[in-house]
Amino acid sequence: MAQAKILVTRKLPDEVEKRLMVTFATKLNPSDKAYDKEELITLSQGMDGLLCTPCDQIDADLIQRLPSSIRIISTFSVGFEHVDVAAATARDIVVTNTPGVLSEATADIALLLMLGASRRAYEGDAMIRSDQWQGWNPTQLLGIGLQGKRLGILGMGRIGREVAIRAKAFGMTIHYHNRRKLSSNESVGATYHETPESLLAVSDFLSLHFPLNAQTKGFLNEERINMLPTSPVVINTARGGVIDDAALIAALKTGRVAAAGLDVFDGEPNLHPGYRELANTMLLPHLGTATLETRTAMGFCAHDNMQSFFAGKTPANPVV
Repeated sequence: MAQAKILVTRKLPDEVEKRLMVTFATKLNPSDKAYDKEELITLSQGMDGLLCTPCDQIDADLIQRLPSSIRIISTFSVGFEHVDVAAATARDIVVTNTPGVLSEATADIALLLMLGASRRAYEGDAMIRSDQWQGWNPTQLLGIGLQGKRLGILGMGRIGREVAIRAKAFGMTIHYHNRRKLSSNESVGATYHETPESLLAVSDFLSLHFPLNAQTKGFLNEERINMLPTSPVVINTARGGVIDDAALIAALKTGRVAAAGLDVFDGEPNLHPGYRELANTMLLPHLGTATLETRTAMGFCAHDNMQSFFAGKTPANPVV
């Protein structure tokens, strides 16, 4: 049987590309240049599958214009809001993602942001680099400790549970809201809240871990920020669009929110410029899954989804 032909939209870890080249007739992107819509359509001609990334906007118009040979879109991510799944389904194109293999790395970044934002790491680093540090003093850069604080986790999926495990080791009390109440084993002792609003009221630290969709767009707005306790810390490793940027920036400026740690941004890399002006933010360039081990595992997962599909089997991770 002839090898399936696939287009890979971005440069992937070497071991992933090697595996793809063995299994498929693979068209790689060695320059890592992000393709625009017209380039994606042109390069997809004669291809059987598309291995895309979160930076590729696979919208309804693009899907409609893809060649009829494309039968699967495998995204190198757990999130799939960048793919119009309904439009793909209408064309009988299967969509898959890569859950499960990135939970621990993303949870690590959430804790890094939590500590960095609450302990004013950005300000301390900037002080040293600009040669402004005059030595230790008792009240310099006083931050907020994690011990004894209440952490609210919005979205207790795989990543949320890994965050809970880590935060518990720091002496935090864990609360969560989820679409369903978890079993006692799954919840690692966290307290369940039936509504997001109930959770917000007890979240000294708030960590966001739910998908971006029409219902969650701009979820953390002025009204919900005002439901939080006094001077909370907000952490986001989900998707930038779940935060109303103007509302959060305004709250950070007034001190209504003490600090924020953000790894994702609406419209990234073109984030709201207001964040750059704030000292009480720790900002990272979407590093949640950025370990060699995790990105390789994600690539292998995307590969395996496509391999199963072209072998006539059901992929392990179909998006429904």
